[in-house]
Amino acid sequence: MEEELAYSVLEFVSEIPKGKVVTYGQVAKMVGYPNYARLVGRILSHAVYYGEYPCHRVVGHDGRTAFHFSNQRELLESEGVTFLPNGKVDMVNYQCSFKE
Repeated sequence: MEEELAYSVLEFVSEIPKGKVVTYGQVAKMVGYPNYARLVGRILSHAVYYGEYPCHRVVGHDGRTAFHFSNQRELLESEGVTFLPNGKVDMVNYQCSFKE
């Protein structure tokens, strides 16, 4: 994993507003690697080694939370993000859009 890419991803993630979410694909696109959503996920799973970042604000394209991130939903709900009956984030109301 390239350190420069990791820091670009983490810097972008640090800019996600409280109470909003973005997708792994959005992050990948915004840091210049549009086909690397899975790599973004891998970087975020190791973010603890780089510092404290709001990685809980990054979800799957359909609003799924990360399987291995047991308190992700709790963290999002504490910021006011609501979930649909199917357990996914209400992307219509909480997905943040960024201009490229």
